[in-house]
Amino acid sequence: MTNDRVFIFDTTLRDGEQVPGCKLNMAQKLEVAEMLESLGVDIIEAGFPISSPGDFQAVEAISRQVREATVCGLSRSVQKDIEVAAAALKHARRPRIHTGIGTSDSHIRYKFKSTREEILERAVWAVKLARNFVDDVEFYAEDAGRTDNEYLARVIEAVINAGATVVNIPDTTGYCLPDEYGAKIAYLRDHV
Repeated sequence: MTNDRVFIFDTTLRDGEQVPGCKLNMAQKLEVAEMLESLGVDIIEAGFPISSPGDFQAVEAISRQVREATVCGLSRSVQKDIEVAAAALKHARRPRIHTGIGTSDSHIRYKFKSTREEILERAVWAVKLARNFVDDVEFYAEDAGRTDNEYLARVIEAVINAGATVVNIPDTTGYCLPDEYGAKIAYLRDHV
């Protein structure tokens, strides 16, 4: 692992639109993407292509426009999501699919009505599927803040072995205090 460069990942065009009252039209999204690229942002998460025809079109248009930055499309660990993200990104010079799944026991039990092993298998499957379309796959472990460190390390190691080029460890619910989150990242660095 190299620590000599920080990569800037901007999610304004996806997560930013979740702010109540914030809705950008196509021209505004293209303008934001252009500004982000001119600022030297490394990765632009352009949207969640499966979520709506408008989001698909925006990711596709941004993929055509952006020249230097990586263009990223979000997906769940669902075949149709990944295929639609790949289609939206097909014109990107540097495409990335950002796929993942909830890894906390709460998500596994109540959201997915599943088991740790099934979620681990689904995570690996999703990364492998995404790698069929693009070389750059980011994996998110949703609700990592509440995920047991040992299990989280197993998931992260498995998705890296499956081809994930970037891993994302979000504290989705804001559960961790800063020192707890730092300890979680340190654990992963030591065990993956």
